[in-house]
Amino acid sequence: MTHMPQARALDRLTLDDVVAVARDGAPVTVSDEVLAQVARGRAIVVGLADSPEPAYGVSTGFGALATVSIPPQRRAALQVSLIRSHAAGTGALLPAEVVRAMMVLRLRTLATGLTGVRPIVVESLTAMLNAGIIPAVREYGSLGCSGDLAPLAQVALAAMGEGDVLADAADPGAGTRPAAGALAEAGITALVYLEKEGLALINGTDGMLGMLALALADLDELLMLADITAAMTVEALLGTDRVFAADLQALRPQPGQGASAANLRALLADSPIMASHRNDRLHLVQDAYSLRCSPAVAGAARDTVAHARRVAAYELASTIDNPVVLPDGRVESNGNFHGAPVGYVLDFLAIAVADLASISERRIDKTLDRSRNQGLPPFLAHEVGVDSGYMIAQYAAAGIVSTLKRLAVPASVDSIPSSAMQEDHVAMGWAAGLKLRQAIDGLRRVLAIELMTSGRALDLRAPLQPAAGTGAALAALRTAVPGQGPDAIVGAQIEAAVALVESGAVTNAVVRAIGHLTP
Repeated sequence: MTHMPQARALDRLTLDDVVAVARDGAPVTVSDEVLAQVARGRAIVVGLADSPEPAYGVSTGFGALATVSIPPQRRAALQVSLIRSHAAGTGALLPAEVVRAMMVLRLRTLATGLTGVRPIVVESLTAMLNAGIIPAVREYGSLGCSGDLAPLAQVALAAMGEGDVLADAADPGAGTRPAAGALAEAGITALVYLEKEGLALINGTDGMLGMLALALADLDELLMLADITAAMTVEALLGTDRVFAADLQALRPQPGQGASAANLRALLADSPIMASHRNDRLHLVQDAYSLRCSPAVAGAARDTVAHARRVAAYELASTIDNPVVLPDGRVESNGNFHGAPVGYVLDFLAIAVADLASISERRIDKTLDRSRNQGLPPFLAHEVGVDSGYMIAQYAAAGIVSTLKRLAVPASVDSIPSSAMQEDHVAMGWAAGLKLRQAIDGLRRVLAIELMTSGRALDLRAPLQPAAGTGAALAALRTAVPGQGPDAIVGAQIEAAVALVESGAVTNAVVRAIGHLTP
């Protein structure tokens, strides 16, 4: 029996809620108190619309056209024109989870009552989200200032019954269908925007923030997996766990490093393989950096994630719109829509992701090299000479890492002016989010390959057995990827390992076996 995800309230939205709405289809609720708050903000805009004084976005044009006064009878047309002209996205369709995250985040800002929209706008967009009507949003178009204009305009376009929505949010290949038909089938009346409403729907950092929220959820899982695969490789290569001791780690009190080392100690606890050579005087005194320094790299990545999560929490508590409608009746222009805070951490995370994959690839290579893998066959081949083993799996990992290094080049420094120099410095946070998503997919694949190589190496250490934690990971791997044997199609094995990793089955199996891992 499928259980409906718990509903999430717009006025109490957390980052976990954003992910639940985006990925699990959790419904969104709007209280009467929120709608009353929205109505109070709308009343201020109505008063401004009747005033002879110009108000940006209410009775004027936008951007470089802000000095153009718009007569009352043309202001609704102004909002429609704004959405149609700004819905300039192009390229591939974005995944439904990104659009859903963007929608719920924009709704959260509208729910503050500081944007000046009518309650019906909040209710209609909420109904769309809960009905699974996902606007077709294209990959390119946002400079991240003033917010994610083009992507959000494509959402607003669908809400007014124009443009397209995803034909099937669960099937990326299903294409699109007209928004008007989807709204009609769900019994949702297409919106007709009044003063300020079109502007309020598009002036936000919701796209880049949504991608950040999803990335943080992914990295919580992948950081644990990185410690699991590192522990498996250390064990398989007859490395030492002495360097992970708590007293040595305390000499450098970086919190992420301490958490990673604690995970490695738990994963390798009571390992028969480790015990087999612990007192061997001929054994290596120092392991290669990719083994010995694993907590330093994985720990630095953790600390980067912690910083990014703080920035995301600040942004989630923000009201991003221009102008904003303040409770005292003022409508003030501002620069809060600039995406620099989010863009910076998206880029920072891409650096950490690239380095996590890089050190993993070095461990993969060491495991396959008979001159460095402590007596294992070359490339872990079944029949050396006939079989190539996992030789080309390392090629795949190396190719991914090379791509991730390029993706680590920051987008947020690549400002380019727009709107006749009115918007003369932009954030590029949207681009930073897109490349981080690609980088995270690459990291997942590299770690899946390390899971395969370290798993096969552990099999080859039989009859010695791995620790409870690493053994649980190996057992989980074997549900999807077969163990030692003649060469099979390695690409198919990699895809199976990636799917297993993405499902969370590996980390879940380890946690069941040893009780706890720290993300």
